[in-house]
Amino acid sequence: MCCICEVPMSKTMIEVSDVSMRFRMNSDRILSLKEFVTTALRGRLHYQEFTALEHVSFTVKKGETLGLIGRNGAGKSTMLKVISGILKPTEGSVVCHGNVVPMLELGSGFDMDLTGRENIFLNGAILGYSEEFLKEKYDEIVGFSELGQFIEVPIRNYSSGMLARLAFSIATVVQPEILIVDEILSVGDAQFQEKSKRRMMELMGGGTTVLFVSHSIEQIREMCGRVVWLEKGQVKLVGQAKEICSAYESGN
Repeated sequence: MCCICEVPMSKTMIEVSDVSMRFRMNSDRILSLKEFVTTALRGRLHYQEFTALEHVSFTVKKGETLGLIGRNGAGKSTMLKVISGILKPTEGSVVCHGNVVPMLELGSGFDMDLTGRENIFLNGAILGYSEEFLKEKYDEIVGFSELGQFIEVPIRNYSSGMLARLAFSIATVVQPEILIVDEILSVGDAQFQEKSKRRMMELMGGGTTVLFVSHSIEQIREMCGRVVWLEKGQVKLVGQAKEICSAYESGN
């Protein structure tokens, strides 16, 4: 991986401009693929449109840690997937100035039939790391994950906490320019959560730009400088973490 060039802290790393995300949901009660194909060929499928995000705009500066908060279904995870490039917005645009390392759904990018060791090289390649680099960092990844002898076990036998530790260890083995984290710090035992938080703080202190979702408002308040509050797919408030978190908790 190449080193991060020195750039002013005021540089904008993520630009979210008027993003809307709509999904078409089949409203018919279809119980089989055959019934779906038959209904589609007859032109009788009925859809309802669901809006997950509506005209969302915000920016994130270099080295900033921005939190996304909101109730379940507010659009937080959808927003992270749009920024990560997993989803293409229906309207608007997202521009990221730097390499993006997404840590979203547990096990994404993993092959459940391969061992932890094999998945280090598979997932690392997906994230853009060279085989030579991964060999050099292998012991560090395994050591941080604390998986020990389980690194040679197929990951279909892993607990969610073990998967989280492996994913976090691979993703943060270098200092990414943009790190996108969805709830992963809440998985695993308390000791590893604390260890992960320290690693996150190191990355933030080193200039990594972090977009962070957590249901723990206390964690958001502690780790984030600014917060975007999403409600029903729209931006309700943007501002300093302490102020927005307090308003969120009070329901204002």
